[in-house]
Parts: sequence; C-alpha cells; structure tokens
Amino acid sequence: MTDKQLIEQAKKAMKNAYVPYSHFKVGAALLDKNGTVFLGCNIENASYGATCCAERTAVFKAVSEGITVFEKIAIVSDSKKLTPPCGICRQVLLEFMPEGIVILKNEIGEIKTYTVKELLPVGFTL
Repeated sequence: MTDKQLIEQAKKAMKNAYVPYSHFKVGAALLDKNGTVFLGCNIENASYGATCCAERTAVFKAVSEGITVFEKIAIVSDSKKLTPPCGICRQVLLEFMPEGIVILKNEIGEIKTYTVKELLPVGFTL
C-alpha cells in the first residue's frame, strides 16, 4: 500500500472522531506486515484521562484481533499543523513497530515522514 493510500484511509477514520470537547479530529491508519489496515480515531471523554488517541485506538484494535507486527502508520488531523503522536502513543508504537514509519499529514497538504525511533529515540524496550 502506498503512503498516499494509507493517508486516505486515515482521513476516512478521522471522520469518526468523537471530539465534543476539543473539536480536534485525528485519524490513523495502521498497516500490518500482511497489508491489512486498521483504522483508529481519537475518542474523547469528559474524564480527560479516559480519552484515547487515534494511534492507540488503531493499535489496540489490531492487537485485540491478534495482530502485533506493523510496518507504518499514517496520522492525519484537521489542523494546519502536523500532529505527531503524543508521548504515550510513541511508546505504544515503539512496542509494536520499532522499525516502523510514521507518516503525518495536515489539512493544508503538508506531509512529513519519520521513523518511530526518530520520534522516540530512548523509549522503554525489553
């Protein structure tokens, strides 16, 4: 799957974001080693600690179905700025795709690609 196709899937996921508090939509599309894509969106809660980011939603969805090896993830938002994963999401991505690629796209069309290790160079590992 191309980066552009993965970004389009993330845009599709972003439409389902539940963001009544921040009004900040994020979508993620996670590609596993077999070419399957798992979608995720951010899901907010009045108890802010119960909120889940789009990236973790996609990863947890895949892991709950027995998939634990991923190649890349596309993350899009409705912001003019790129939206990199938060610290918790970076750690989760490191757990399941330490050699993976993270593709970011904003609403004005800017695209930037990182490795997971560039985003979290000294994360917790086994």
